[in-house]
Amino acid sequence: MAACSRGGDPGPASTPSAASGAPSSPAAAQIDEWILPAPAGAAQPDLAVAPDGRLLLSWIEALADGGHRLRLASTVPGGAAQAWGEPQTVAAGSDWFVNWADTPHVYALPDGSLWAHWLRSTGPSRMDYGIALVRSGDGGDTWSAPQPVHPGTRGDHGFVTFWAQADDRLGIAWLDSRQKAAATPGAAAHDGHHADGGPAMMLRAAVHGPQGAQEAEWPLDASTCDCCTTASASTDRGVVVVYRGRDAHEIRDTRLVRFDGAAWTAPRDVHADGWRFPGCPVNGPVVVADGSRVWVAWYTEADGVPELRAARSDDAGDRFGAPVTLAKGPQVLGRVALARGGEQLLAAWLEEAPPASQRLVLGRYDTDWAHGERIEVAGVSARGRASGLPRLQGSGDAAWLVWTDVHDGAPVLRGATVR
Repeated sequence: MAACSRGGDPGPASTPSAASGAPSSPAAAQIDEWILPAPAGAAQPDLAVAPDGRLLLSWIEALADGGHRLRLASTVPGGAAQAWGEPQTVAAGSDWFVNWADTPHVYALPDGSLWAHWLRSTGPSRMDYGIALVRSGDGGDTWSAPQPVHPGTRGDHGFVTFWAQADDRLGIAWLDSRQKAAATPGAAAHDGHHADGGPAMMLRAAVHGPQGAQEAEWPLDASTCDCCTTASASTDRGVVVVYRGRDAHEIRDTRLVRFDGAAWTAPRDVHADGWRFPGCPVNGPVVVADGSRVWVAWYTEADGVPELRAARSDDAGDRFGAPVTLAKGPQVLGRVALARGGEQLLAAWLEEAPPASQRLVLGRYDTDWAHGERIEVAGVSARGRASGLPRLQGSGDAAWLVWTDVHDGAPVLRGATVR
């Protein structure tokens, strides 16, 4: 996979709708360290909000025997968000496929069930791996046996997003290379994530029921970017899923599909950026929704310069207004996260910070992206892919952020709250 990592000095702002000019932290912003329960060596974090308001944090730990385990901790119900329950082990194994960008997720449904996934090697190729899905009905004390989301299909499957399809049913979408693997048997079919003129990666979705069994599965788009994250949000007309598409001319713009509970819409562009890139930028879009309003943010280099764009739809994703720029310049790495915080929109992303570090930036905006402020949350010692993907949620009056840094050559999770 090819990461879009750009260096250089921060450039001037070119954003009429977002306060992303010279680095600054407004005096009104209160930034506090968020103490996390993850030990040194933890990486690949995920952060979710449960229906009861708890924050769910997961991470991967490398084991001494070469294996890995997925751990989960949640804030105490009704308590301060600094109060954590005892971390629980979701799963452990020696056959995991661990990747800096394609990370496990956790999710809580309204019925109280917890769900989680990780990637497991299926062989024989290095890029034969699949999605293992588990469910807990007792708050994470015990978990179901892992089941593959896509039984019997070769190739790589990952970049998952979860949503609540019903109080007791989980929706899941993922990127799937089964048509690539079927077209060219052997490792050459899927050992690289590059343009090769053959069948493309595809987007698929499924619904899993109260006992974990898959109840339905659909192909959503037959040509997508190979290794960009996906995201989803629920509207009053059904769930929307956003992802990076790929056409025959290697245009890799952000697309959206919507599910009304019976059928999926055809893929449509959130905006026709026209970014031609014959490879995978590993920099996927993100989405949040409220009623019929949908907000999407994404990374592009359509104008030849790294840029974060955002747009809003008032009809559940049928049409989007003209995009605005959240950040632009050679310093922008992207890897954007998006959340709602009351009546604000919250966006977090990574930038290069010369001479040899990165910085985590939070933007706070009104709901039409017309006004915003830029807050530098933290410096990050990690370089390149080692900083992974920042995670962001809005809860109460605060933005809650988790990211990966490096200390003494080993990964470590950091957290912050911004009010």
